[in-house]
Amino acid sequence: MQHLINVALAQISPVWLDKKATLDKILSTLEEAKKQDAELVVFGEGLLPGYPFWLALTDGATWNKKEVKELHRHYVLNSISIEDGELDAVCAFAKANSIAIYLGIIERPQDRGGHSVYASMVYINQNGSIESVHRKLQPTYDERLTWSPGDGNGLVTHKLKDFTVSGLNCWENWMPLPRAAMYAQGTNLHVACWPGSDHNTKDITRFIAREGRTFVLSVSSMMFKEDFPVDTPHLDLILEKSPNILANGGSCIAGPDGEWIIEPQIGKEEIITATLDFNRVLEERQNFDAVGHYSRPDVTQLHINRERQSTVKITD
Repeated sequence: MQHLINVALAQISPVWLDKKATLDKILSTLEEAKKQDAELVVFGEGLLPGYPFWLALTDGATWNKKEVKELHRHYVLNSISIEDGELDAVCAFAKANSIAIYLGIIERPQDRGGHSVYASMVYINQNGSIESVHRKLQPTYDERLTWSPGDGNGLVTHKLKDFTVSGLNCWENWMPLPRAAMYAQGTNLHVACWPGSDHNTKDITRFIAREGRTFVLSVSSMMFKEDFPVDTPHLDLILEKSPNILANGGSCIAGPDGEWIIEPQIGKEEIITATLDFNRVLEERQNFDAVGHYSRPDVTQLHINRERQSTVKITD
């Protein structure tokens, strides 16, 4: 039935800063989600190969600090080059099993020179095609020491059965105008991806659902002190200040009335599943539709620049 969709939130930890091992873990998680009849599987922000936790633990803003530079190098070497086919195995899985995927990656794009990295949210459709790569518009606080600011190219929605799906990274979900951009393009199944923890998801998830009269999937990663691999550069420096829990999960689902379908789940790796009914969206839009009958485009309008940004335009 086109109006029903089975979704799966993959609340897992990365094999931190090891892209090959994390890719293997993603594929095994997809296998488990397939067994639960998932049609859309979503993963946390920057899961592949992991969130830059070292920045807050190693005086990451110290100018020209050798240890921080070496950790950054290690991060870049384990980031993902889509152009080099590093997501091909995930795309092949999606195609073979007719599963759509939202995957948070640390991207090392060739169209920006291949040396800087971006927190990107990749949408792979059920035919295994990468339909959008949304680079986080504004990295948050210390993230700016390692992630570059993105652009509006990925502010798009995608059709999936009767649903229209969208995605934003972490605190982008607090930004009113990117949310409005998604509402205006018809989203009714929004994916908010987070590095982890219910302090991020417990409020905004229900707020977006109620504001947009949309289903909201908030998917978070996990990370414990013992998850830092023993071969991590300067591990002793990281562990010295690391709390036992760096990301406790908090993945959850809210319905288009703003009420919980699944409350934030914390403390363990798991695949969280639900079946969503598109008809609930139409019921809740009866009395409020932010970009339809309850909008005034003659008074307020949003303009979006979706051009992929580059520092060079080459004409051969």
